[in-house]
Amino acid sequence: ETKDIMRIFTERQKVHLQTKSGIYPVRYRLYELEEKLDNQVFVRISNSEIVNVRMITKRDISIAGTIGVILNGNIKTYASRSNVTKIKKLFGI
Repeated sequence: ETKDIMRIFTERQKVHLQTKSGIYPVRYRLYELEEKLDNQVFVRISNSEIVNVRMITKRDISIAGTIGVILNGNIKTYASRSNVTKIKKLFGI
């Protein structure tokens, strides 16, 4: 179910979906999944990753302007600079 998805990411030109129970390959492209998922729950933080905002436990905003995101299960990822404005708006920063 979509509520169990923590993040969707690309690695070695393949798309993967990560839940608490594991990482699974997906046959869709990242942009196709982005169109299908609820944009209030899932946000694209870089060209290679979509995260579930409900799974974010902590965010780290550096002086350099980058945003680090920590998801449930202590998974750390980063928002690309081109998406920082969108992420800040989403979090009300």
